[in-house]
Amino acid sequence: MDRTEEGFIPVLNPADGEVLGQLPIAGEREIARAADAAHSAFKRWSGMLPLDRFRIIAAATALLRQRAKEIAQVLTLEQGKPLAEAHREVTLSADIIDFLAEEAKRLPVRGVPPRLANVLSQTVTRVPVGPVAAFTPWNFPANLPSRKLGGALAAGCSVVIKPAEETPATCMAIVQCFVDAGIPPGVVNLVTGDPAFISSTLIANPHIAKISFTGSVRVGKLLGEQAASHVKRYTAELGGHAPVIVCQDYDGEKAAKLAVPAKFRNAGQVCASPIRFIVHRSQYESFRDAFVKGAASLKIGAGLEEGVQFGPLIDNRRVLEMQAFVEDAAARGATIACGGKRVARAGFFFEPTVIEHASLDSRVQNEEPFGPIAVLDVFDDLDDAIARANRLPVGLAAYAFTNLLDDAHRLSAAFDAGMVGINHFGVSQPETPFGGVKESGLGHESGLEGLLGYTDLKLISVAQS
Repeated sequence: MDRTEEGFIPVLNPADGEVLGQLPIAGEREIARAADAAHSAFKRWSGMLPLDRFRIIAAATALLRQRAKEIAQVLTLEQGKPLAEAHREVTLSADIIDFLAEEAKRLPVRGVPPRLANVLSQTVTRVPVGPVAAFTPWNFPANLPSRKLGGALAAGCSVVIKPAEETPATCMAIVQCFVDAGIPPGVVNLVTGDPAFISSTLIANPHIAKISFTGSVRVGKLLGEQAASHVKRYTAELGGHAPVIVCQDYDGEKAAKLAVPAKFRNAGQVCASPIRFIVHRSQYESFRDAFVKGAASLKIGAGLEEGVQFGPLIDNRRVLEMQAFVEDAAARGATIACGGKRVARAGFFFEPTVIEHASLDSRVQNEEPFGPIAVLDVFDDLDDAIARANRLPVGLAAYAFTNLLDDAHRLSAAFDAGMVGINHFGVSQPETPFGGVKESGLGHESGLEGLLGYTDLKLISVAQS
């Protein structure tokens, strides 16, 4: 991580590589102050009625919507995605927070019939887990902090949040909405700087009760080990490598037209992004032709430019990684159907890339590229396609296209994934749980499940005195 001599990290515009600003690096004292503030504020915030918390949170999301245009411009400048995508992300973030706050007004309480005559009642309730340390990545600078802030605050938890050092300003703008809406001091705290130092320091802090992390499998495992060593609650939304099965009965061209915007949204820097397209032989040619045509026709440019559909990657390291994936696949006999090169302009741009018939031992078939690379393969037997779809140790999202009801149910049951989309890619909504199986993570965000993850169960059993 690059630092200035003054103890700051430069924040770059990925569209041109220019410095947007300097991010301060929090030290041990600042991190401890944030945790102390969250600890002090927790009792007051958790003791408020859910309806009163809801009113403050709703006031914050109203401000978020009012400021959506300005925040979207900040998001695009620091992250790179097209402005239209950024604006949708900001407004959807408000919807996510609102849903979680609304659900918190009716957290379930379950009655358990007693088996002893002198026991009057037994209830199972939900209580806030305590102060939360939340760590978010750079690919969705509004959406991902909002999932964590929304779930934690609605449940009655206080928060110390650390946004990605590449994209801090969007999260700062969201936190400012909560401050301006009148959230009590210390309920929301934000720290910036070295991710490894901040995470290890906060996880070890005795005031922190829960860790919420979104990021890579590798880092997620490390933080999980640290959380386990302190016996702290841990939610991890980690990587994926989503397969897409296009069945014999589904029109290949139609599937490709749906797939192109899903694959290349946010330049492919999406954990649930479709990557491995496994297409029946009868539909392969029509799918490939339409998919390659669509990928090659995307308008590339800086996110603030009019009509841009495809922006830069977050930094030069990602560009070099894309080059390495392509070179490895080509060296092992794959065909590069389109793209495969860095775009000759300032900034961190890489062409929308389609790779055909990459060998199963190539990197792109086994490691999440997290970028604008799609892999196309042929299948003849559906059982073989399912086996290939499930062969990796991750299982976040999986998709299939079929007109047959039997195959739709068969694929839904057979996929080893936390989220399955049949005939569409829109598996992530404010009302639905987001999370995976296997090494794709622990727990969920968004939906009712995303709220419950910030609570503990408490049994209350009352007997006659």
